[in-house]
Amino acid sequence: MRRTPLAVLALMTTTALAACGDNSPAAPTEASPAVTTPAPGVPAQAASEATATPQSAAAPDEGMQGGTDSWRQIAKAADASLLGRLDQAWRMARAEAEDGGFSRQVEALGPLADPNAAQTGRIQPGPGTYRCRTIKMGRRVEGQGLAYVEYPWFACSVELTPGGDLVLTKTTGSQRTRGLIYPDTDRRAVYVGAQAWGADEKSFPAYGDKAERDQVGVIERIGQNRWRLVLPWPKQEAKLELLEITG
Repeated sequence: MRRTPLAVLALMTTTALAACGDNSPAAPTEASPAVTTPAPGVPAQAASEATATPQSAAAPDEGMQGGTDSWRQIAKAADASLLGRLDQAWRMARAEAEDGGFSRQVEALGPLADPNAAQTGRIQPGPGTYRCRTIKMGRRVEGQGLAYVEYPWFACSVELTPGGDLVLTKTTGSQRTRGLIYPDTDRRAVYVGAQAWGADEKSFPAYGDKAERDQVGVIERIGQNRWRLVLPWPKQEAKLELLEITG
């Protein structure tokens, strides 16, 4: 796989960044959410990481996913179509969270919960270790679950493989994700990956192996050393899922 523009930018990143949520019907839940009721909350605190981190096979030099830098050649049509409804997911998820009594919590997220907060330049996090947390807004099924859930901080990493792939991994917690970051526009990259569930799973499924684990979303920079992975219409629980990534 030839090196993508993202990979070239990643190679130019020389500063190591500091180390560092989630969903599913049958999936294990993360540590107790920081916010589960519309009562005044306390900012999420760092959580202990007892869950084993799944291992992944070394990436071949030709690339992890078909040797292409085009996410459209990898993402299934049904998953790709979700990105076309991203604005709708933002609108409905925010409205449902606010109507459910979580306006203060949503407002406190600042740029993280602003659909128009994406910035140009350094659109993807460079190789290194990060802190990350998950926010879920809206209910996937009306009347089931909470309209807003905020999880504590866990650990994430970004690596540049010998084949030139830029790989994002949520390395701790009961729901962990791993996938590739693909170039898209001057304000966003596209993520294609899958989740591992629970302590018993020691490896990550590949995208496409298990439909209920697959994830397609956008990665945007929303501040200095601050990014977000936005997953519209995730397959479990929420209408919109955010993974905040920060150095």
